[in-house]
Amino acid sequence: MILATFIHNSGAHPGGWRWPGAPVADLHDFAHYAHLAQVAERGKMHCYFSGDSVGFPSISGSDAFAATDYAGKLEPTTLLAALAMVTSNIGLIATASTTYNEPYNIARRYASLDHLSKGRAGWNVVTSASDGEARNFGRDINMDHAERYDRAEEFVDVVKALWDSWEDGAILRDREAARYFDPAKVHELDHQGKHFKVAGPLNVARPPQGHPIIVQAGGSEAGRRLAARTADLIFTAARSLEVGQEFYADMKARAAAFGRNPDHVKVIPSMQLMVRGTEEEARKAEAELLELVPEALALRTLSLQLGVDLSHLSPDDKLPDLPATNGGKWVQQQIIQLAREKDLAIGALARHVVVSRASFSFAGTPEQVADLCENWFRTRGADGFSLSPNYQPGGLEDFVDQVIPILQKRGLFQTDYEGSSLRESLGLPTPENAFVANPALGREPRMWA
Repeated sequence: MILATFIHNSGAHPGGWRWPGAPVADLHDFAHYAHLAQVAERGKMHCYFSGDSVGFPSISGSDAFAATDYAGKLEPTTLLAALAMVTSNIGLIATASTTYNEPYNIARRYASLDHLSKGRAGWNVVTSASDGEARNFGRDINMDHAERYDRAEEFVDVVKALWDSWEDGAILRDREAARYFDPAKVHELDHQGKHFKVAGPLNVARPPQGHPIIVQAGGSEAGRRLAARTADLIFTAARSLEVGQEFYADMKARAAAFGRNPDHVKVIPSMQLMVRGTEEEARKAEAELLELVPEALALRTLSLQLGVDLSHLSPDDKLPDLPATNGGKWVQQQIIQLAREKDLAIGALARHVVVSRASFSFAGTPEQVADLCENWFRTRGADGFSLSPNYQPGGLEDFVDQVIPILQKRGLFQTDYEGSSLRESLGLPTPENAFVANPALGREPRMWA
């Protein structure tokens, strides 16, 4: 199975930073992230995810509680370039939005990270979901959901074409002939689409992996299409094994419909797992963490996840019928279904959502956690997992030191890295260069002086 860790800077659990057994980390201190990446690499985990957004919640009233994870959000590709210098094998995946970036910048940034890390880079493709992000880029409200995904489809295609604009072997460094590169192996794009005009070529040679790993969190219909067509890893929220199995089967079928090998599209749902020596200790720790979450934060998080202001309702009220959100549609759908199925009042629903959003959470012994992972893996609910430790660094250390050895003993997880690149580690082929596969795509190369 594939194992990644998705690092929420202050811990995935909103009470995690207050956990008495954990240090209060300085989220601007590189040493904090270096330790986490090195712990994950010690456990032979495939990937280190760094999440991101380009906005900040308002800091008035209850919103101030929600800002913890934003109060030290270092730009992720910058951070991962530094982490590449203190790790050797683990994949380094950074989030970047297609809504408030341009393809050339992203292609260059991730090609650079792939070169600096010697083939360990990945791009977590997202569309920005909040109006708060929009207001930082000259807009009052966010783009419509459909427009965001239409833009994202073209964005990813252009980025991949830019990565291919240099063929492998284009760099010659031939001093005697005074030829640093071969112009015949460098291609302009002359892309003119609905959302972008990009001339190309990139000013960075083709990445070592051909294309850095593409990650996408497909959930809505538009998100599933984008993920099935373009992604190598699909990151998702599945609140139960049954939901995970449905999503897994659907994404494999969609990938096949696009002519892709379903085995080369890996599905890794998010999980928050608490590991303790006994069941009683696990349940106690779970309850103690929840007590560290202010009620106002739980209620505000529920509103943010649903994309609807619920402040006029009582915690004892049932969730009313809600309009469709312009934000994350899949998350909204899963939370509404949970409320209806379990007949939860808003307060109880908020306390559930504030911990796991729409993902799966579990507390148990190392053997129970390993059993859970094995069951999801063997019953085609997942190709692996993206683990979001509740608090740092202990949550990750517990899983690496207590659960991974059990999975390795069962033959379910690697005992060492396979190959030097992230693609090799994941068992994924190197993409063929589009200009080599179809020479008609490229115009006559420009002869640079």
